[in-house]
Amino acid sequence: MFMEKKNIAVLVSGGGTNLQALIDYEKSAEDCPYHVALVVSNTKSAYALERARLAGIQAEIRSPFSVMGSDAAKAADRDTKRIAVSDAVLELCRENKIDAIVLAGYLSVLGGAIIDEYANRIVNLHPALLPKFGGVGMWGHNVHEAVLASGEKESGCTVHLVDAGCDTGRILVQKKVPVLPGDTPETLYARIAPEEHKAMVEGVCLLAKSL
Repeated sequence: MFMEKKNIAVLVSGGGTNLQALIDYEKSAEDCPYHVALVVSNTKSAYALERARLAGIQAEIRSPFSVMGSDAAKAADRDTKRIAVSDAVLELCRENKIDAIVLAGYLSVLGGAIIDEYANRIVNLHPALLPKFGGVGMWGHNVHEAVLASGEKESGCTVHLVDAGCDTGRILVQKKVPVLPGDTPETLYARIAPEEHKAMVEGVCLLAKSL
């Protein structure tokens, strides 16, 4: 039976390796339930934008400076800038008939109307085993450093639904890896990264099939 693919928007801030995993899976899997229809970055230097362009996907930048203008962005507080960017992303998603939003290394926090309008339709990838090592400030190497400092025997990654909290939504997929003696944040991340790609694809497929 033919299943209409769900349009997803992928929000990114950096290199976009998880975006690439989603693009590659869509190309290779006949039964892929999603279509990467839009990529949005909050940083103009993100290589993820180039990945999108190479794949023929619409790529947009929505940063405080591009949305508010330089002077207003400089004067605004963090929450004001977050809401301005979130509202601009919501407008893009409406224009492109986006069914679900994927946060794939997006180093900002969505807020305001987009959280309500896309309730249970936003997923985030977190580089640890939530509910441990989540919350404000827990991103990138900060997470891996905290895991190593705690003496944990395992770590991994989590794909979860986004709600009004920070890393508090329902968990969809988790992948685990061992923490080895002598690990650094870099070596731990290198072990987790391939699992992130698998978890990202699995989580987005689960979400798309549920819509």
